[in-house]
Amino acid sequence: MADPTASPETTDVPVPSDGAAAPDVAPDGGADLGRRRFFRQFAGDLANTAATMVGAAQALQRTSAELAGSILDPTREAIDAGVAADDIIGAAGGAFRTAFRIDGRFIRFVDQRFLPTSIAEYAADSAATVAWAVRNGVILGGPAIGQASAVGLALTADRVSGTRPYARRATLRGAANGLLNVSPTHASVNRAVARVMAAYTEIGELEDDGVPIAAAMHEAADRVLADATDDHGRLVDAGLAALDDLPQPDEGPLRLLVHGPSGTLAGGQFGTALSIAIAAHHAGREIRVVVPEARSGFGGSRITCWELAAAGVPYLLVADAAAPSLIAAGEIDAILVPADRVAANGDVAAVIGTYPIAAVAARHSVPVIVCAAASTIDPATADGSAIPIGQRPEGELERIGDLVLAPRGTEVRAPAHDVTPADLVTSYITGAGPLRPPFTDEGS
Repeated sequence: MADPTASPETTDVPVPSDGAAAPDVAPDGGADLGRRRFFRQFAGDLANTAATMVGAAQALQRTSAELAGSILDPTREAIDAGVAADDIIGAAGGAFRTAFRIDGRFIRFVDQRFLPTSIAEYAADSAATVAWAVRNGVILGGPAIGQASAVGLALTADRVSGTRPYARRATLRGAANGLLNVSPTHASVNRAVARVMAAYTEIGELEDDGVPIAAAMHEAADRVLADATDDHGRLVDAGLAALDDLPQPDEGPLRLLVHGPSGTLAGGQFGTALSIAIAAHHAGREIRVVVPEARSGFGGSRITCWELAAAGVPYLLVADAAAPSLIAAGEIDAILVPADRVAANGDVAAVIGTYPIAAVAARHSVPVIVCAAASTIDPATADGSAIPIGQRPEGELERIGDLVLAPRGTEVRAPAHDVTPADLVTSYITGAGPLRPPFTDEGS
């Protein structure tokens, strides 16, 4: 198998290997800043006009499509991939870029390891290289990982379409298991893998001709992406209505704490909790987002803050440990929680640190709103005790870059998620609107 740390093909965008230095482009390094400023204005106008005229969720979708092409497609002239990320901060629509795009035999990711300092691309051509991207933080967020897993399986089916049926079956089953094992907490991955593998078994695992198998798996992956985009758009619209129902501050902005990856980069082609806040801002609401840094990978400070800055949304970054004290001090009006798995009884697996935030919020009567994509609701899991919890690499706690944080030999545990009991949740927002447990309908 090819080295998954390298791009499977040569691209116009540098594809970093693990640990490589981030691409660095000087202000006069050839990028046309005038063109970028023009496109930023265009994107901002599009988002604001669409939010007013046709609904905030549709605005996010339209702007997402525009910026996805400009960042990841080297033939577009608006924003050049590989440029310093600060060059595109300040665009009112800048955060609405997609996490990846499909390009023939490849899935091309915005490499989130290099944010917030630069934009870079990572290209994967199989389930194995998608799994590597997930394991190493190229892509974050359960919904996006689920969609990428579906595409990765379809790309693997292409690669083995000419092999013998038994060998093909072993490869595809192994690829599916690899994707499930790298993201054990994310219900979106389980659902996406099951849908794509069902297309395979429906044709017949031992069918001689692998071409129709690959075609069916691609069709199933396309449906996963389309369904997610539609569901997330409806979820954001339902979230906007939920914000209207909250007690409004007498003066100043509505202060929303959003903990965990949940913008467009985490949603795949769209987003969930963070996209609600961004859509509210573009719809004219006065919003301020409070962002815990999200140790151990600093996804809050590196990625969430970057998306908010690009979208022009006011925000405040705080240490993870500071978030509960802000809630206790009355500085938070509501908490938006992006779910990675919701059990039948309403227990929620989310990014590590969500449980203590929700516990303090319940004590101080601050609403905790779970923003659950359809792919994250798992009626087959009875309660939170049955949700598997994945671990982050130990090195994320031991060091930051070249800075060593702990003595050699320190025992390290770095869970990626925790489980918030249902009795700490105020409401659940889904693409079908507000719902309450028990959850029995598996949805799409």
